[in-house]
Amino acid sequence: MPPARDPAPAPCVLATGLVKRYGDAVVFAGVDLAVSPGEFVAILGESGVGKSTLLNCLAGLDAVDGGRVCVLGQDWAALSEPQAAAWRRTQLGFVFQAFHILPHLTVAQNVGLPLVLLGRPDAERVAQVLDAVGLGGLGERLPQTLSGGQLQRVAIARALAHRPRLILADEPTGNLDPRTAAQVLALLQAQTRAHGAALVLVTHSHAAAEQADRRLELTCEGMRPL
Repeated sequence: MPPARDPAPAPCVLATGLVKRYGDAVVFAGVDLAVSPGEFVAILGESGVGKSTLLNCLAGLDAVDGGRVCVLGQDWAALSEPQAAAWRRTQLGFVFQAFHILPHLTVAQNVGLPLVLLGRPDAERVAQVLDAVGLGGLGERLPQTLSGGQLQRVAIARALAHRPRLILADEPTGNLDPRTAAQVLALLQAQTRAHGAALVLVTHSHAAAEQADRRLELTCEGMRPL
């Protein structure tokens, strides 16, 4: 009798039949997506097709108008907003396209903010993740003294600080020159793999998407493999 196989791990992300509208306008419909633990998935699409909106729906920041989103086994629809916010803080890391770095906090304070919100401030962990993203020794600097590439590294470090199981990244290289973009993407990929996290990246850059395990294209009619 052959040995029993280990069951396949549950998806980190499981989205089925997603529909999103703004008023009477359909942003996208019929979107299905499954992302396995440790997988790097890149989602491409034309400007305005709803890539950022889809990422917000996966993070539970925007409600869908149809379909279902389960992240790490949790159905967003089953949570109240306070419950969703609390759960999101522990399980997800989000890299925003516009960085969303707080200008009145130092680099170290920005990176450590997720840990503070979880009630477990950890200066050693902050220093560790700053070293990992190439910003060691810059923790006391204010954001306005940094370059765009350095600010993106701060955003990545903040998303990784609490060791989330899923990273969602919205055009993390969109505002960077090609050399810095390649460095930032390699860093993001290496750090998520080091922690066994899944990574979902939305981008318009085919060069960035080429680094992914799997590439998908979002259209108004759904998702298709590339």
